[in-house]
Amino acid sequence: MITGIDHVVIGVRDFDAGVAAYQRLLDRAPAHVDERDGVATALIATANAAVEIISPRGATVMAERLDAAITERGEGLLSVAFSVSDIERMHRRLDRVGLAPDDIGAVEAGALRWRRFRTDTQAAHGVRMFFLERAAPLGDSGDSGVLALDHIVVQTQDMDSAAALFGARLGLDMRLDRRIGDRRLMFFRCGDLVVEIAQAGEPRHRLWGLSWRVGDAAREQARLSGLGLDVSEVRAGLKPGTHVFSIRDKTCGVPTLMIETRAKRD
Repeated sequence: MITGIDHVVIGVRDFDAGVAAYQRLLDRAPAHVDERDGVATALIATANAAVEIISPRGATVMAERLDAAITERGEGLLSVAFSVSDIERMHRRLDRVGLAPDDIGAVEAGALRWRRFRTDTQAAHGVRMFFLERAAPLGDSGDSGVLALDHIVVQTQDMDSAAALFGARLGLDMRLDRRIGDRRLMFFRCGDLVVEIAQAGEPRHRLWGLSWRVGDAAREQARLSGLGLDVSEVRAGLKPGTHVFSIRDKTCGVPTLMIETRAKRD
Protein backbone atom coordinates (compact mmCIF):
# COMPACT_ATOMS: atom_id res chain seq x y z
CA MET A 1 0.00 0.00 0.00
CA ILE A 2 2.95 2.36 0.59
CA THR A 3 4.24 3.27 -2.87
CA GLY A 4 7.08 5.61 -1.86
CA ILE A 5 7.87 8.80 0.02
CA ASP A 6 5.82 11.80 -1.07
CA HIS A 7 7.92 14.31 0.84
CA VAL A 8 10.07 14.95 3.88
CA VAL A 9 9.46 17.95 6.12
CA ILE A 10 12.31 20.20 7.26
CA GLY A 11 11.53 22.71 10.00
CA VAL A 12 13.40 26.04 10.00
CA ARG A 13 13.25 29.38 11.78
CA ASP A 14 14.14 31.52 8.74
CA PHE A 15 11.77 30.48 5.95
CA ASP A 16 13.37 32.47 3.14
CA ALA A 17 16.85 31.24 4.03
CA GLY A 18 15.63 27.63 4.23
CA VAL A 19 13.95 27.80 0.83
CA ALA A 20 17.05 29.41 -0.69
CA ALA A 21 19.26 26.69 0.83
CA TYR A 22 17.30 23.88 -0.82
CA GLN A 23 16.91 25.72 -4.11
CA ARG A 24 20.70 25.92 -4.14
CA LEU A 25 21.22 22.33 -2.96
CA LEU A 26 18.75 20.67 -5.35
CA ASP A 27 19.16 23.23 -8.16
CA ARG A 28 15.39 23.61 -8.44
CA ALA A 29 12.74 26.25 -7.84
CA PRO A 30 9.80 25.54 -5.51
CA ALA A 31 6.83 23.81 -7.13
CA HIS A 32 4.46 25.36 -4.59
CA VAL A 33 4.66 28.06 -1.89
CA ASP A 34 1.88 28.71 0.59
CA GLU A 35 1.11 30.29 3.95
CA ARG A 36 -1.88 29.34 6.08
CA ASP A 37 -2.71 28.98 9.77
CA GLY A 38 0.43 30.92 10.63
CA VAL A 39 2.77 28.45 8.89
CA ALA A 40 4.76 29.09 5.70
CA THR A 41 5.53 26.12 3.43
CA ALA A 42 7.43 25.52 0.20
CA LEU A 43 7.63 22.27 -1.78
CA ILE A 44 10.71 21.56 -3.90
CA ALA A 45 10.14 18.40 -5.91
CA THR A 46 12.54 15.90 -7.47
CA ALA A 47 11.69 12.90 -9.64
CA ASN A 48 10.49 10.71 -6.77
CA ALA A 49 10.02 12.87 -3.66
CA ALA A 50 9.85 16.47 -2.49
CA VAL A 51 11.28 18.52 0.34
CA GLU A 52 8.80 20.65 2.26
CA ILE A 53 10.39 23.62 4.01
CA ILE A 54 8.15 24.72 6.86
CA SER A 55 8.42 27.63 9.27
CA PRO A 56 6.21 29.27 11.93
CA ARG A 57 5.01 32.73 10.91
CA GLY A 58 2.20 33.66 13.29
CA ALA A 59 0.54 33.26 16.70
CA THR A 60 -1.70 30.31 15.82
CA VAL A 61 -2.05 26.86 17.35
CA MET A 62 -0.32 25.30 14.32
CA ALA A 63 2.53 27.80 14.45
CA GLU A 64 2.99 27.27 18.19
CA ARG A 65 3.15 23.48 17.75
CA LEU A 66 5.72 23.84 14.99
CA ASP A 67 7.73 26.31 17.05
CA ALA A 68 7.73 23.85 19.97
CA ALA A 69 8.89 21.01 17.71
CA ILE A 70 11.80 23.06 16.36
CA THR A 71 12.70 24.18 19.88
CA GLU A 72 12.73 20.55 21.08
CA ARG A 73 14.54 18.96 18.13
CA GLY A 74 16.37 21.84 16.50
CA GLU A 75 16.15 22.71 12.82
CA GLY A 76 16.14 19.67 10.58
CA LEU A 77 13.97 16.71 9.63
CA LEU A 78 10.65 16.80 11.47
CA SER A 79 8.47 14.28 9.65
CA VAL A 80 8.05 12.02 6.65
CA ALA A 81 4.97 11.68 4.44
CA PHE A 82 4.51 8.33 2.71
CA SER A 83 2.63 7.99 -0.58
CA VAL A 84 -0.12 5.37 -0.50
CA SER A 85 -2.25 3.80 -3.21
CA ASP A 86 -5.36 3.25 -1.07
CA ILE A 87 -5.63 5.60 1.89
CA GLU A 88 -8.68 3.94 3.48
CA ARG A 89 -7.02 0.53 3.41
CA MET A 90 -3.78 1.96 4.83
CA HIS A 91 -5.73 3.67 7.60
CA ARG A 92 -7.39 0.37 8.57
CA ARG A 93 -4.06 -1.44 8.59
CA LEU A 94 -2.32 1.10 10.80
CA ASP A 95 -5.26 1.15 13.18
CA ARG A 96 -5.03 -2.65 13.50
CA VAL A 97 -1.29 -2.55 14.28
CA GLY A 98 -1.67 0.05 17.02
CA LEU A 99 -0.34 3.23 15.37
CA ALA A 100 -3.51 5.14 16.28
CA PRO A 101 -4.12 7.08 13.04
CA ASP A 102 -6.23 10.21 13.20
CA ASP A 103 -9.13 10.79 10.81
CA ILE A 104 -8.53 11.07 7.07
CA GLY A 105 -8.76 14.69 5.98
CA ALA A 106 -9.02 16.37 2.57
CA VAL A 107 -6.66 19.27 1.81
CA GLU A 108 -6.53 21.81 -1.03
CA ALA A 109 -3.69 24.24 -1.66
CA GLY A 110 -3.98 26.08 -4.96
CA ALA A 111 -4.07 23.45 -7.71
CA LEU A 112 -2.90 20.71 -5.33
CA ARG A 113 -5.39 18.34 -3.71
CA TRP A 114 -4.76 15.37 -1.47
CA ARG A 115 -6.10 13.30 1.40
CA ARG A 116 -3.98 12.48 4.39
CA PHE A 117 -3.79 11.30 7.98
CA ARG A 118 -1.06 11.08 10.58
CA THR A 119 -0.18 8.41 13.11
CA ASP A 120 0.55 8.82 16.79
CA THR A 121 4.19 9.84 17.25
CA GLN A 122 4.48 8.13 20.62
CA ALA A 123 3.20 4.85 19.17
CA ALA A 124 5.82 5.17 16.41
CA HIS A 125 8.62 5.60 18.99
CA GLY A 126 9.27 9.22 18.04
CA VAL A 127 8.81 9.21 14.25
CA ARG A 128 6.28 11.78 12.99
CA MET A 129 4.60 10.12 10.00
CA PHE A 130 1.92 11.19 7.55
CA PHE A 131 0.24 9.08 4.89
CA LEU A 132 -0.94 10.83 1.78
CA GLU A 133 -2.87 10.11 -1.41
CA ARG A 134 -2.66 12.87 -4.03
CA ALA A 135 -5.34 13.58 -6.63
CA ALA A 136 -2.50 14.00 -9.16
CA PRO A 137 1.28 13.51 -8.91
CA LEU A 138 3.22 16.51 -7.65
CA GLY A 139 5.69 16.25 -10.54
CA ASP A 140 9.35 17.20 -10.84
CA SER A 141 9.98 20.93 -10.40
CA GLY A 142 12.90 21.27 -12.81
CA ASP A 143 15.84 19.82 -14.67
CA SER A 144 18.81 19.31 -12.37
CA GLY A 145 21.88 17.19 -11.79
CA VAL A 146 20.30 16.18 -8.48
CA LEU A 147 17.88 13.58 -9.78
CA ALA A 148 15.95 12.13 -6.86
CA LEU A 149 15.93 11.16 -3.21
CA ASP A 150 18.02 8.01 -2.76
CA HIS A 151 17.43 7.25 0.91
CA ILE A 152 16.32 8.67 4.22
CA VAL A 153 18.22 7.77 7.38
CA VAL A 154 16.60 7.02 10.74
CA GLN A 155 18.79 6.71 13.84
CA THR A 156 17.89 4.58 16.87
CA GLN A 157 19.41 2.29 19.48
CA ASP A 158 16.31 0.09 19.47
CA MET A 159 16.85 -1.75 16.20
CA ASP A 160 14.33 -4.51 16.91
CA SER A 161 11.58 -1.96 17.49
CA ALA A 162 12.56 -0.17 14.27
CA ALA A 163 12.44 -3.46 12.35
CA ALA A 164 8.95 -4.07 13.69
CA LEU A 165 7.77 -0.54 12.87
CA PHE A 166 9.05 -0.26 9.31
CA GLY A 167 8.67 -3.92 8.41
CA ALA A 168 5.76 -5.62 10.17
CA ARG A 169 3.66 -2.53 10.89
CA LEU A 170 4.24 -0.33 7.82
CA GLY A 171 4.76 -3.28 5.48
CA LEU A 172 8.06 -2.17 3.90
CA ASP A 173 10.31 -4.86 2.48
CA MET A 174 13.58 -5.37 4.39
CA ARG A 175 16.33 -5.84 1.81
CA LEU A 176 19.41 -6.00 4.03
CA ASP A 177 20.35 -6.36 7.70
CA ARG A 178 24.10 -6.07 8.27
CA ARG A 179 26.78 -5.02 10.73
CA ILE A 180 29.68 -2.69 10.05
CA GLY A 181 31.98 -2.99 13.03
CA ASP A 182 29.81 -2.76 16.14
CA ARG A 183 27.01 -0.89 14.34
CA ARG A 184 23.93 -2.55 12.85
CA LEU A 185 22.30 -1.20 9.69
CA MET A 186 18.96 -2.17 8.12
CA PHE A 187 17.62 -1.18 4.73
CA PHE A 188 13.95 -1.18 3.72
CA ARG A 189 12.72 -0.68 0.16
CA CYS A 190 10.16 2.13 -0.20
CA GLY A 191 9.20 2.59 -3.84
CA ASP A 192 12.42 3.36 -5.74
CA LEU A 193 14.24 4.63 -2.66
CA VAL A 194 15.41 3.22 0.66
CA VAL A 195 14.71 3.81 4.35
CA GLU A 196 17.99 3.17 6.18
CA ILE A 197 17.92 2.41 9.91
CA ALA A 198 21.27 3.11 11.60
CA GLN A 199 22.16 1.99 15.10
CA ALA A 200 23.14 5.30 16.69
CA GLY A 201 21.78 8.12 18.79
CA GLU A 202 19.02 7.73 21.36
CA PRO A 203 16.73 4.78 22.18
CA ARG A 204 13.79 6.51 20.44
CA HIS A 205 13.77 6.62 16.65
CA ARG A 206 14.82 9.91 15.06
CA LEU A 207 14.59 11.08 11.47
CA TRP A 208 18.19 12.09 10.84
CA GLY A 209 19.63 12.46 7.34
CA LEU A 210 19.05 12.40 3.58
CA SER A 211 20.97 11.05 0.60
CA TRP A 212 20.25 12.46 -2.85
CA ARG A 213 20.83 10.63 -6.13
CA VAL A 214 22.96 12.56 -8.65
CA GLY A 215 23.90 11.91 -12.25
CA ASP A 216 27.53 12.99 -11.89
CA ALA A 217 29.04 13.27 -8.40
CA ALA A 218 32.15 15.16 -9.52
CA ARG A 219 30.09 17.76 -11.38
CA GLU A 220 27.67 18.30 -8.49
CA GLN A 221 30.53 18.51 -5.99
CA ALA A 222 32.15 21.22 -8.11
CA ARG A 223 28.83 23.09 -8.52
CA LEU A 224 28.09 23.15 -4.80
CA SER A 225 31.67 23.99 -3.86
CA GLY A 226 31.51 26.89 -6.30
CA LEU A 227 28.35 28.12 -4.55
CA GLY A 228 30.23 28.29 -1.26
CA LEU A 229 29.10 25.06 0.43
CA ASP A 230 31.54 23.05 2.53
CA VAL A 231 31.71 19.72 0.69
CA SER A 232 33.96 16.68 1.00
CA GLU A 233 35.97 15.14 -1.79
CA VAL A 234 34.21 12.55 -3.93
CA ARG A 235 34.96 9.04 -2.64
CA ALA A 236 33.90 5.47 -3.30
CA GLY A 237 30.66 4.58 -1.53
CA LEU A 238 30.04 1.54 0.65
CA LYS A 239 27.90 0.01 -2.08
CA PRO A 240 29.98 -1.21 -5.05
CA GLY A 241 29.69 1.01 -8.09
CA THR A 242 28.80 4.16 -6.17
CA HIS A 243 30.57 7.47 -5.62
CA VAL A 244 29.56 9.84 -2.85
CA PHE A 245 30.38 13.15 -1.21
CA SER A 246 29.14 14.81 1.97
CA ILE A 247 27.74 18.30 2.44
CA ARG A 248 28.80 19.76 5.78
CA ASP A 249 26.80 22.98 5.98
CA LYS A 250 23.83 24.98 4.66
CA THR A 251 21.38 22.05 4.77
CA CYS A 252 19.21 23.39 7.64
CA GLY A 253 20.61 20.90 10.13
CA VAL A 254 20.13 17.80 7.95
CA PRO A 255 23.19 15.52 7.51
CA THR A 256 23.36 15.19 3.73
CA LEU A 257 25.09 12.89 1.24
CA MET A 258 25.10 12.96 -2.55
CA ILE A 259 25.39 9.58 -4.27
CA GLU A 260 26.10 8.62 -7.87
CA THR A 261 25.29 5.03 -8.74
CA ARG A 262 25.54 3.15 -11.99
CA ALA A 263 24.80 -0.20 -10.39
CA LYS A 264 21.32 -1.69 -10.70
CA ARG A 265 19.34 -1.22 -7.48
CA ASP A 266 18.39 -4.55 -5.86
